[in-house]
Amino acid sequence: MKMNKFFISTIIALLVSVLGYSQEELEKEWMMGPFERFEEAKPIIQKDSLSEFEDPMTGEVIRWESMATFNPAAIVKDNKIHVLYRAEEKLGEKEIGGHTSRIGLAISADGKEYERKKEPIFYPADDSQKEFEWTGGTEDPRIVETEEGTYVLTYTQWNREYPRLAVATSTDLKNWEKQGPIFEEWKDGKYHDTETKSGAIVTELQDGKLVAAKINGKYWMYYGVPHIWLASSDDLVNWEPVEDYEGNLAPVLSPRPGYFDSWLVEAGPPPVLTEDGIVVLYNAGNSQNIGVDHLGNRIYTGGQALYDSEEPWKLLDRSDKPFRLSSN
Repeated sequence: MKMNKFFISTIIALLVSVLGYSQEELEKEWMMGPFERFEEAKPIIQKDSLSEFEDPMTGEVIRWESMATFNPAAIVKDNKIHVLYRAEEKLGEKEIGGHTSRIGLAISADGKEYERKKEPIFYPADDSQKEFEWTGGTEDPRIVETEEGTYVLTYTQWNREYPRLAVATSTDLKNWEKQGPIFEEWKDGKYHDTETKSGAIVTELQDGKLVAAKINGKYWMYYGVPHIWLASSDDLVNWEPVEDYEGNLAPVLSPRPGYFDSWLVEAGPPPVLTEDGIVVLYNAGNSQNIGVDHLGNRIYTGGQALYDSEEPWKLLDRSDKPFRLSSN
């Protein structure tokens, strides 16, 4: 299992290097890492004001990654790292949420040099999901593979009214079938018109690669911001949120006054089932007045949390310090 944990840490390290963070010594033995930044590290993916794409929404050729490239997800396919990243088209001087997002793809054989596809591989189109994706787009990708080789993408649909967590599937990372918002049908759409995003499906190591894991016969997903909630599924497409006895969403991780995650927590890359439990890497936002003063206000770092391998809602431990720090 030690070798397994080393392998898992290597995969996660690739994600961390993509995200542009570094790590100090491990705080707790169950945590992933340690991670080290490449020497003389440079951005592997940056905005491009020249790349063009014929947009199905407008019928016009647009500069689809002219504003920013960020929020990547990574998976290994054919012995190469495939990075799916969110790209924003610049639309005037609008603030956050006012541009249009699509998902691009970059591929690398060594984790350092990446070849980017000229056009997005996933985007709002004239399809069954247009009412949820026009005109804000498709955001925040996270991806896992099943034992059968199907890729499951969780992403945010943004129609400038509600951000909704949705699922799409593919066998080749090129052709996608959009499955729709995850809570559209559950309890007559009880949570359909509420803000949901950032779906991180639990994985485990099998035959040298990470695949979607079943716990007690179900798949599990940590999702959301500013709290992290939990949902389960039989098929990775239809999901049921975990509620308390009163029928309300039951958060499994929340911000903590006095710590680096005092403002918000958000599900990060796919969690990993290890010998110690389920390790969840999460985005953490600091509220300076009630958090960590030297970090500043609304500064993002990253934390790790450990959950029971049989009861995914049961928190066993949590990092007291951020395990990754922005280089800026």
